[in-house]
Order: sequence, then structure tokens, then C-alpha cells
Amino acid sequence: MDAILAYAMNIILALAIFFVGKWVVGEVTNLIIKGLRKSSKLDETLVVFFKNIIYYALLVVVILTALKQVGIETTSFLAILGAAGLAIGLALKDSLSNFASGVMIVFFKPFKIGDFVTAGGVSGTITEIHLFNTEFKTGDNQKILVPNASITSGSIINVNAHDKRRVDLLIGVGYEDDIKKVKELLISIVASHEKVLQDEANKIAVSELADSSVNFIVRAWVNTPDYWDVRFELIETIKTQFDQEGITIPYPQTDVHVYKEKK
Repeated sequence: MDAILAYAMNIILALAIFFVGKWVVGEVTNLIIKGLRKSSKLDETLVVFFKNIIYYALLVVVILTALKQVGIETTSFLAILGAAGLAIGLALKDSLSNFASGVMIVFFKPFKIGDFVTAGGVSGTITEIHLFNTEFKTGDNQKILVPNASITSGSIINVNAHDKRRVDLLIGVGYEDDIKKVKELLISIVASHEKVLQDEANKIAVSELADSSVNFIVRAWVNTPDYWDVRFELIETIKTQFDQEGITIPYPQTDVHVYKEKK
């Protein structure tokens, strides 16, 4: 009876340690997370990640303490737990790689939700950033989930990283056209567009004497959200005004000369 009573008391103490410890772990975790939110600018996804890591790490300590109170040898238990963790890690190495990459994305912030990004072989708008994958929405409204490891292992192009972008056009005209007139017309088109930033270093110049055309570069700075609208409108306006002014836009052509062999 004495042994039974002693063992029963140990079980009661172990349960008390577990439940009280679990409550304390929850309170301590919440305090740490509140401090992180106030003192840093961590992304919410990373905050939740840290919350889970802290909570379960402290909970393991509570469980081991409760098991030791019952009389279970925790050293062998830790060895078994470590071996199991190693086996799980090897089995889920790809998932862990995606997980580590997700932490890097959240921490270093190469892009944010709403940015148009090319990464991992996919181009689209970022809609969600998870710890294992990132969700893209393409221009034709497809949803694509890209593993985070694929994103961090290559180049990342973030179109929305800066407030301004430059529209680059290559416009070819015929050799018989007046290049001074062409340049003045292109300058007028760029200067009259309401969405082109006139205080930036916009540039119109002859770039090369190509095989079939004299090529002009047209470089116009715009606000990033206006990039595609301005690009399409400039191309349309240039073609329309070139037609009105009689300026030709040549296309590649080949002259074939046939010679009759003399007998």
C-alpha cells in the first residue's frame, strides 16, 4: 500500500507538472511573441513560426520533467527522440529544404504579397507566402504553387521593387526618311504623354544603322503601375503618327538577282 500510494502521488505530481507547465508555457510563449511584435518588424508568418517553435520546445521540457517524476528514464527517451528526429529529417529533406527557404523568404523579404515576380520558372503576382511554398497568380488568372526551394535557388526578378520603371522601345525607320524629323516626332510623342515622367532622364537617340533600317531607342520613365499602359500606348501612337507623316517602318527583305548564263 505504501508503494502504491507513493506511485499514485508521483502520478498526481506528474499530471500537475504537465498541466501547470503547459499553462505556463502558453503564457511565456505569448509574452515572448508580444515582445517580438513590439520590438521588431518581423513578418507575421515568421512570428507564427517562432511561436510554434518556442511553444513546442518548452512543452517537450515540461513533458520530460513530468515523465521523470513518474520514474521513467528520460535519457533513453531523448536518445529515441533524437533518432526518430534524424529519421524524419532524412525522409523529409526536400520538405525541410522548402521550409528553410520559406523562412529565408519571410525574413529577407525579396518580395511581398502583391508584387509581380519572376522566380522558380514562373511569372505572376504573389498572393500568398507559406513556409513550404509560395502562391502565384498568373496574368490569365491561374493559381501556381511554387516550392520555396525552387525560388531561392535561382534568380528573383521583382518588377515592383522600385517605384519607377523605364519603358525601352526600339523603333526602326527607312534609310530614305529624314532622321531629324523622326527624332523630333518621337521627342514630341514622349513629351506629350501624360503618364511619362518628364522630370526624369528620358532619351531618344539613333542607336544603330541596321541592315534594313535606322534604329532609334526610345527610353521613357514611368511609375511602375503605368508601365504596360504607357508601353502599349507609345507603340500605337508612334505607328499612327508615322503613318500620318509618311515615315516608313521597314521590315526585313531580301533582293534576289537572277543572272542568265551566257552560252
